[in-house]
Parts: sequence; structure tokens; C-alpha cells
Amino acid sequence: MKTRIPTLAALVLAFAGLTGINQAQETQPVSEAKAVKIVMETTKGAIELELDAAKAPITVENFVKYAKKGHYDGLIFHRVIPGFMIQGGGFTPDMNQKATDAPISIESKNGLKNARGTIAMARTSNPNSATSQFFINVKDNANLDYPSFDGYGYAVFGKVTKGLEICDAIVSVPTKQVGPHGDVPVEPILIKSVKVAE
Repeated sequence: MKTRIPTLAALVLAFAGLTGINQAQETQPVSEAKAVKIVMETTKGAIELELDAAKAPITVENFVKYAKKGHYDGLIFHRVIPGFMIQGGGFTPDMNQKATDAPISIESKNGLKNARGTIAMARTSNPNSATSQFFINVKDNANLDYPSFDGYGYAVFGKVTKGLEICDAIVSVPTKQVGPHGDVPVEPILIKSVKVAE
């Protein structure tokens, strides 16, 4: 199943009547959690991120695990919507979905907001379904913040510290429909590598 976040126009309908399981909110002491630096190399340029392991320990650990095993290398930004976000981390250039590990518990109650330049987890209508797909907000998307329309919202776990102009360039490319998938860049935008900065 394709993991996605809803378009702005479809948010109310997409979340109407949804129910979910209790939200897990595991934390670790702030003193033991350091910010994690990430460098994401794309065919449009480099995006540097700082992940908040203090406020989103489960999500950061999950993203770092995928990064360290090279899961993101060679995937694409498969969904870009101007005035909204860019989404990646799940599909190959030929739009085949890559296998993932088990989903994680949502951490949207951590106080972090879906502001411009933040990175958050994509998911299905099940709040605890996030795996490898993420999105970067290119504008303030307060409608995605906890509790949003379904009582859960979308879990932010970091922010862009350098290369926000790269995100703006990605979201501005021409898009097309590929089978059931909309908003797919006409020319694939490759994630060449995602590395944890030591």
C-alpha cells in the first residue's frame, strides 16, 4: 500500500470518521538524546537535516536505521505538491515500492510542528503505519499538526538546516500521473545517498 499524506483539499474527507489505536509516546531523557545530523544528496543538490532525538526518539532511530543500511540510496521523491510538501523514501525511479521493516508507533504529540522546512513521517490512515517514507514541508502546514483531522496528525522529527532552496526547487518541477500515482516528477529526482554525519 502506498504510504501518503493527503492533499490539502482532501484532508477533511480523508480523515472523516477514521478511528485509530492509542498513540504510543515513548520518550527518553533529553540529556541522553543528541540531535542527529543528516546529509541527503539528491540530483538537485544537498539537503542537510537535524533530527530531534529528544522529542522523537522512535522516529529518529527508525530513520537513522534506514539511512545506515542504505535503504534510501537510489530512491526518488515520488510525490511533490507546490505549496505543500515533497515526499520520498519509498519508490524506485520506475515507481516500484521498496520493501520496508515493520511500522513504528506515531510520535505526533511531541510538540514539533509541521512548519516550513520540517521533516515528518508519511503514513496511511492507520496512525501507526509509518515505515521509511518521509516528507519535507515547503510551507507551514498547521493542519497536519496533532491532533489534525483524525486525532493523530503527522509526526515531525527534524528540520532542514541547509538546502531549503533545494526543497523549493524539487517542489517546483513538472509532474505527471504514473498509474495510480499522481504528482510524480516528470524527470526522476533521485536521492543519491542519505548519510548520518559523524
